[in-house]
Amino acid sequence: MTATAVLRSTPLVSTTQRYDDDGAAARRVIGGDIDAFEGIVQRWQGPLVNLAYRYCRNRGEAEEMAQEAFMKIFKGLGKWRQDSRFSTWLYAVASNHYRSAMRRRRPIWGDMETIEQLVPAGDRSQEADATSRAEAIRRAVASLPPKYRDVTVLYYFQDKDLAETGRIMSLPSGTVKARLHRARKILEAKLSTMLGTSPLQEAHR
Repeated sequence: MTATAVLRSTPLVSTTQRYDDDGAAARRVIGGDIDAFEGIVQRWQGPLVNLAYRYCRNRGEAEEMAQEAFMKIFKGLGKWRQDSRFSTWLYAVASNHYRSAMRRRRPIWGDMETIEQLVPAGDRSQEADATSRAEAIRRAVASLPPKYRDVTVLYYFQDKDLAETGRIMSLPSGTVKARLHRARKILEAKLSTMLGTSPLQEAHR
């Protein structure tokens, strides 16, 4: 079975649980057992689609981006340093692909000024329901400059700590922390009045 066939035949996995025990399967693929890649796809398809969705905000496009990421992961397995966590390497490959994909696409949400229009006028913190507020925040995050958006998505929406976010992004933890701080300031300036709460706390509930 080819890698493409595996991707097409594997059902979407809805769980967001993180798996770090794929090293053996990856080594089998490197050794020529292509079918072993199916287990990696089954465990990671849901998380990678969800990660892509944080970037593009379109489910169909997210699934396509995730499939492209899996092909890059499959082709690049030989570059995985086997003394490091497979999940960290996988997230790094996927995140790099998603950033490149978004640079090739036209922005679909506009600038952050338009985000406030998603919530009704008036006392927005009272009138907008939680779903509307969370969606407004997620779209605002998607509109951040890439260097702030990427660390925000990994840290707040993918539950990565500072150290792992840094490893995925190839950045020192201090730089990650500084970018997260700047991202919060940008979001608070635009959305705190509208939401009446900390934007990232609201989105991450």
